[in-house]
Amino acid sequence: MVWVGWGVYPVLLVGVVSVAVVTIGAGWEPGLPSMLFLLGVVVYLGVLERVIPYERAWHPRGREWRWYGVYFVVTGVGGSLAQGAVSGVVGRVAAPEPVWPLGVEIPLAVLAGALASYGVHRLGHTNAWLWRLHGVHHVPEKVNVANNGVNHVLDVAFSQGATQLALACAGFSRDSVFAAGLFVVAQGYFVHANIDVRLGWLNHVVSGPEQHRLHHSTDLAEAGHYAVDLSVLDHVFGSFTWKPGRRPEAVGLHDPASFPPTGAVGATLAHPWRRRTGR
Repeated sequence: MVWVGWGVYPVLLVGVVSVAVVTIGAGWEPGLPSMLFLLGVVVYLGVLERVIPYERAWHPRGREWRWYGVYFVVTGVGGSLAQGAVSGVVGRVAAPEPVWPLGVEIPLAVLAGALASYGVHRLGHTNAWLWRLHGVHHVPEKVNVANNGVNHVLDVAFSQGATQLALACAGFSRDSVFAAGLFVVAQGYFVHANIDVRLGWLNHVVSGPEQHRLHHSTDLAEAGHYAVDLSVLDHVFGSFTWKPGRRPEAVGLHDPASFPPTGAVGATLAHPWRRRTGR
């Protein structure tokens, strides 16, 4: 099934471009297309996890499905509320019409968004209080599409809001922010996918599952890769550790006792205000 793996990423990119072109061209409000695109990406990668799995032991089990479902709903609702507030600000500060042709502005928006996302993500690992939020995402000892949604609601609000506000304040139009957002959604789930796909030399340009598994490694010496979109930023900022064939021996927290288990949803949401530190 190696041939299947070769086409995974191109198909995903075609989906991003198609949804962006149709939505912008038809003048639709982005809410519903964004939601349908998200669901499509999850189903697409979820099916591939069964067809070409990287690690069969990383498939979610019965209880994990329930936990992941709760987190998906909690973070989805919280993220949507935060997104509504952010969208209101974006609608006021973002340019109503593209300053440059969209063919130029969208790639620039992707680059700017990736840079902002890198900064926010790295800050989530280096700032003690923000780590209390972001560390929730690193608790699971597996990496798959389903547990990509295991996040603290405030971490989602902060990371999404900061990135989109940065794009809007930089002068990018609403259409460019929307298109860049589709790419971010696709990348976020793709890098977490438990699929046996290899990008080869593209790993030095765009982020993929091979690198992001290292990001979740319990060995902090190899757990760089803060870029979820463009891995070239990890090269620029010295956090690139991947090499062909390198794979983590274990994923999860370096110090598992520093966070509540994933199944303890209430304790997890309250964790940032508890006197527990570490990684």
